[in-house]
Amino acid sequence: MSEHINPLITPFFADQVGSLLRSDKLKAARLQKQNNEITAEQLIKIQREETRLHVEQQKLAGLTAITDGEYSRAWWHFDFLEGLKGVEGYTPEVPLNFKGTKPKTHSVKITDRISFDSNHPFLGDFVFLNSLLQPNQHVAKQTIPSPNMLFLRGKNVAECYQNNDGLFINDLIQTYQDAIQAFYDKGCRYLQLDDTSWASFFSVDGVNSLKEQGYDTNKLLAIFEYLLNESIKNKPQDMLVTMHICRGNFRSTYFGSGGYEAAEETIFGRLNVDGLFLEFDDERSGGFEPLRHVNRTDLFIVLGLVTSKTPDIEPKDYIKSRIVEATKYIPLEQLRLSPQCGFASTEEGNILSEQQQWNKLKHVVEIANEVWG
Repeated sequence: MSEHINPLITPFFADQVGSLLRSDKLKAARLQKQNNEITAEQLIKIQREETRLHVEQQKLAGLTAITDGEYSRAWWHFDFLEGLKGVEGYTPEVPLNFKGTKPKTHSVKITDRISFDSNHPFLGDFVFLNSLLQPNQHVAKQTIPSPNMLFLRGKNVAECYQNNDGLFINDLIQTYQDAIQAFYDKGCRYLQLDDTSWASFFSVDGVNSLKEQGYDTNKLLAIFEYLLNESIKNKPQDMLVTMHICRGNFRSTYFGSGGYEAAEETIFGRLNVDGLFLEFDDERSGGFEPLRHVNRTDLFIVLGLVTSKTPDIEPKDYIKSRIVEATKYIPLEQLRLSPQCGFASTEEGNILSEQQQWNKLKHVVEIANEVWG
């Protein structure tokens, strides 16, 4: 076996989206830090102790791609974005409306020209994760929010970007190009961009919301395509960059519904990512028909058929039948399997136990081994 696993040629038929449930010890430590009962250094020490334990659990589950569980984050997106220069967190008046519950009220705003900070804390988190893995056995997977997230969420644009969308877009692209290169320089060969912004196109409510914000949906689709492709165009040849498209994941609830049809030609036919992680765990996500627009043999599609929202174990035969159904539109060798999302997009986590989480991941690995051998 070669010294390093090359994720571009190694078929991770069983994969994961990234976030994992925070342990009771980690939750307690984060609360202690908020109450100034422990220092930031003490919290980092506990985070890394827990990361070490849960990396071993991922290995036991049979996964090849290993994450840090996003244990240093309160949110799957805001922590990274707030680590960029020119971006700050703030408390808006109205939180996002998830079905049946509301998360903490938080968002980000742009206060100055944006750029990537070479001291971004996520780089240190990645280096620690990578140090726990044998390069000929596992690959460290880094997750960060897509550039589209800052474009859509950074509504309070700094004065330097007023009436200058071109400058904003160019700076955002440069920021992500620099971030991708920085992770690569630290040893990252598998990067995933997480993105809930596409879900706005999937439903009437989402489209109406975009229009109320003053967006032309066709122009916004083109901007998203451009932002993503330009952000990753300089990625090194031996770096895998994928994208996870999500409809929301907070305490086992969601905020979006609808199939991929409204953006299918862009998502499946015009994005230059190496792979797409897609939600297909229930009727909210629609059918597999949009996969007919995949026009590349080197694009792999990760079917999120196992839900991370509940502890129920889906029957293997059912999952296998869904995979077969997807092969009507794309060859089996281009398909992969994973949960539809992470288990804890925010530090609160979904409503299931850690053991149930590990059972889910083992289930994904077992099915993948039986389907792809």
